[in-house]
Amino acid sequence: MKTAEVGKVEKGSPLFPSMAPDSLEELDIPESLVEDLVLRRLYMNGTSSLRSLSHTLKLSFAVVQTIFQRLRKEQFFEVKGMEGQDYNFTLSGKGQEFARKSFELCRYSGPAPVSLKDYRNMVRAQTGKVSVNRSRLRDLLSDLVLTESLLDQLGPALISRNSIFIYGPTGNGKTSIVSGLPRIYQDVVAIPHAVEFDRQIIVVYDPVVHQRVEEEGNGLDPRWVVCRRPHVFVGGELEPSMLELKIDKSTGVYAAPLQMKANNGMLVIDDFGRQILSPEYLLNRWIVPLDRRVDYLSLSYGVKFEIPFEMTVIFSTNIDPVELADEAFLRRIQNKIFVGPVSSEVFDRIFNQITEKKHLPYEPESAEYLRKLCSRISGKELRACYPADIINIIESISAYEGIPVEINKANLKSAASIYFTKTSDTAKELS
Repeated sequence: MKTAEVGKVEKGSPLFPSMAPDSLEELDIPESLVEDLVLRRLYMNGTSSLRSLSHTLKLSFAVVQTIFQRLRKEQFFEVKGMEGQDYNFTLSGKGQEFARKSFELCRYSGPAPVSLKDYRNMVRAQTGKVSVNRSRLRDLLSDLVLTESLLDQLGPALISRNSIFIYGPTGNGKTSIVSGLPRIYQDVVAIPHAVEFDRQIIVVYDPVVHQRVEEEGNGLDPRWVVCRRPHVFVGGELEPSMLELKIDKSTGVYAAPLQMKANNGMLVIDDFGRQILSPEYLLNRWIVPLDRRVDYLSLSYGVKFEIPFEMTVIFSTNIDPVELADEAFLRRIQNKIFVGPVSSEVFDRIFNQITEKKHLPYEPESAEYLRKLCSRISGKELRACYPADIINIIESISAYEGIPVEINKANLKSAASIYFTKTSDTAKELS
């Protein structure tokens, strides 16, 4: 696989596959599979041209022309006309029969896949390297109020590229932190539309997960898509099937699992321990990938193959790690970062940051009043979520009453009475 530097994308971009291969041999996938792609595309579209097929299948004009000439000799096509050096053609009766049989086995007719070997090589070549210090990390997470101590734990953990366990009581910003961590990446990676193994098609590029940054015409092999490093975020909906290849029986096409889509980026498992699948299942499933950076997937008929497991996996939970995993697994997660209750200073900084960002007027000492009010009512440590949640309630009350938003003691007390669960003691406090 030839590679070339990309000059248009952001600094730090890796080596990317250059130009669409001009021969079937260079594609490194079965020639018969390419023929089937052409036949299935024509079967769906009815009529096409060489250039249209080249554009849709992400193959060079030369490759499509080679397939066309080969199948034309076998009387699979009927030529309807020409535009310059290009042909307009459709399937013959014989071609229709072959295309129908191919379509019944697999309905994929999108961009041509890359080989599993090329995919492995590209992922290894694009391994992320984090260059960050305290000042830069503080700037990247400037929308959050984080202590120097926490920044000094996050920075080395990110540089190590090893998995991270972020834990602590609920409401202290763990989800906000893990959502902001992908900002450390400023470069881009190449992600294939699909990968071929044993003549099976595995779709990898997912526009929901992958943020495309380059359009066509950039000189790259169009079977690859230039994207920002992926950030796959999953919470309580995670189930075992999402970690394995999933075949659509109606189309015969496989969808890549979460960890394959997250390669060269981050995979965040939020609220770890509250998923449909048990923590034990996930930990046992990934104990080898986390240690060796390889994973093993299986096709529907039992054939296994290896893929890279090149990503930073971040577990975020409000459950004590000791309750979730045994010592053998926790040893493989070298970075364990505790995000605890906030101090009075941090609480006030969060309050001030929110009111400034929203341009909300507030009475002097409102932050202190709210802080003491939350401490008395909750009877627990201060949580980072309190200022934003209570201010949101004040905004909603103001919208309901049709009055300007104002942060004062009366409104803070009124909002707190809605926010906190009432007990006999708190009822007296809020009366």
